Amino acid sequence: MNLLETLRQFPALAGVPDEQLQWLIDRSSEVDFPAETILYKPNDPVAYLILLLEGRIRIESGSNGIGDELLTYDAHSILGVLPFSRMKNFPNRLVAEKATRLLQFHRDQMTELIHTCYELTEALVHQMTTRVRDFTKLTQQNEKMASLGRLSAGLAHELNNPVAAVVRSADTLKTHMRATPEAFKTIMHLSLTDEQVDSVNTVFFGKLDQCLAKGSEKPLTLLERSSLEDDLTDWLDDHGVDDSMDLAGPLVEYCFTVADLDWILEKIGDKNLIGVINWLVNNLVTERLVLDISEASKRISTLVGSIKNYTHMDRGVGKERVQLAEGIRNTLILLDHKVRSKHISVTLNLPSDLPDVCGWPGELNQVWTNLIDNAVDALPDGGKLEISSQVDRRSEEQMAFVLTKVIDNGGGIPQDIQDKIFEPFFTTKEIGKGTGLGLDIVQGVVKHHNGSIKVQSEPGRTEFSVCLPTE
Repeated sequence: MNLLETLRQFPALAGVPDEQLQWLIDRSSEVDFPAETILYKPNDPVAYLILLLEGRIRIESGSNGIGDELLTYDAHSILGVLPFSRMKNFPNRLVAEKATRLLQFHRDQMTELIHTCYELTEALVHQMTTRVRDFTKLTQQNEKMASLGRLSAGLAHELNNPVAAVVRSADTLKTHMRATPEAFKTIMHLSLTDEQVDSVNTVFFGKLDQCLAKGSEKPLTLLERSSLEDDLTDWLDDHGVDDSMDLAGPLVEYCFTVADLDWILEKIGDKNLIGVINWLVNNLVTERLVLDISEASKRISTLVGSIKNYTHMDRGVGKERVQLAEGIRNTLILLDHKVRSKHISVTLNLPSDLPDVCGWPGELNQVWTNLIDNAVDALPDGGKLEISSQVDRRSEEQMAFVLTKVIDNGGGIPQDIQDKIFEPFFTTKEIGKGTGLGLDIVQGVVKHHNGSIKVQSEPGRTEFSVCLPTE
């Protein structure tokens, strides 16, 4: 089969006159490559329009060694430089997957092709738009998968801690409950009046409530806790109570003091002291283990609820009323591991009376994910992140907007690239850390919601402002 007959089999060249195909053949060269030949490495200049006559070409993400396969091109595909293309270098590595034959047309002759072969030029331009659309779709999908991967890793880490706490506390509770029969024997031999039992119950439940009320306060330092335990241990020793089972620790944890033990002793008498103290501690430990399991379970429930709300997997795909504060908080929960790993302090100013916006919640969550993730990446260890929302209305007649700001105190965006950060594929991150599509996706989503996004940056302060209409 001669070259002209081969080119007629290219779907992209259907309808191109034979004389124009022959013109292309006369000015091109055939090249053969054995299997697994590296045709081009990343950043190699694009010098040719390439027509794949036979074989298969694989595009890989790796720069040096073998990387992930991004795309494959079979026979009758068109690669390389095209008319009016701004492509200067190959972004990825091209490998001949099997024995391959190419027809190469040098870009220096592209101007003559444009002026001489109208139908051929039209076909190649159409091929370029198709390639851009397909490659953009692929890269956006990879960006979304990378974002999902980061969230999944964070979610797995966040779930691991409460799950481990549940398992650990459940095992400890199981061991602890085995000692209950012996404790029950001791209780059965106590001679307590109803009034004395009520007194013990009063102090027990009172200390539980006191401990829960102090839960949000500053915890005891190691020195303070050690001092209180020493005081209780001395009291127990003075009153003949064996502390080999560490009775003082749980008592301190639940806010018991020497004065409390004196009050109990006054109410129940010396002969009942050991049994009552052991009963108190036994129940305090049980309460602590049950509380730990309850808190860990609530944390799991919160995380599951956050990912469910974040993805909106139980809702339709149409427009709906969206609470921006809920989406931002859910996003922060899923990125919490990354935030805490850099000891970043987060300040939220999200008013409870913030109006809803009308939009697609899944798309808006992509906005918060990219902006917050970028801010965290830009922040040093111990940095500060501030997120705030407010109603923006310039007059009573105008439509209301919700203005949301994401502010970090990182190094800032250099002035000479601030006008490029929303361009597709532009990234300041090192190779393998980003595709340059995060802010392009953000801008696309904001425009889809008839909103606007702006950035102001200087060293020590970068502010992204997202303005979304409420209607």
